[in-house]
Amino acid sequence: MHAGGGAFITAAAFSALGWKTSILATLPAAPFDAIVCKDIANFGVNTAYCAKAAKGAAPQITVAISGQEDRAFLSHKTGAALPDVDFAKGLFRHLHIGELRSLVEHPNLIEKARKVGMTISVDCGWDDELLGQGDAMGHLLSKVDVFLPNETEYERLTASGLPQGIPPLTVVKRGKHGAQAHTHDKQINQPATATTVVDATGAGDAFNGGFLSSWLAGKTLQVCLANGNRCGRSSVQKAGGTGGLLDLPSDLVTAQVGAAQ
Repeated sequence: MHAGGGAFITAAAFSALGWKTSILATLPAAPFDAIVCKDIANFGVNTAYCAKAAKGAAPQITVAISGQEDRAFLSHKTGAALPDVDFAKGLFRHLHIGELRSLVEHPNLIEKARKVGMTISVDCGWDDELLGQGDAMGHLLSKVDVFLPNETEYERLTASGLPQGIPPLTVVKRGKHGAQAHTHDKQINQPATATTVVDATGAGDAFNGGFLSSWLAGKTLQVCLANGNRCGRSSVQKAGGTGGLLDLPSDLVTAQVGAAQ
């Protein structure tokens, strides 16, 4: 059992790369809160913006089932995923939202982040209901800077009406085939280096940390994609969503530490 979820795994990747990172979430109820808080602390991620589960709440837990080609997640959710907080001006540079559902349920996050000058990114996450509403998702996604779906999610969204070119930058994660960056006028491809996969859980979220940290540092999209692939590659080499992030390539970490200061 480990701390998981897109928000934490991406935060862990940022932290492993030398960035000061905070997580905004509602922590699970006992007995899982101790396990989650220990994992978060091991990566040096700040929990000052987290809320404790309501007294007497049922534990919030996800069971991850990993197969040869895909994985499935069964979640038991209780209460609000995010506490209602405001961001202090000048404290944060960027807001990453771990799944599209969280943005749909908390659209005020965009206004709060923009008010204090933050850039915004959002992952997708598999959600049958939202993936079938691509036309309706366009307005919301047009307000973020970077959208990071995987290939299957993106195909489902575009098939259900999501217009091309929304948002300004879409990064499509393609697993062993690498990743693509789509802007309004071009598409950039970056292949992945083959590796032995132990567990694919969290690979896309680790990719997010590698890509976004490079993007925030002003790197070219080709470099951002390559660094995202490298973080994703490290992630899949160990079981669990964050185990591989403790062994990121030293040259990648060194380069990012300078940009994070």
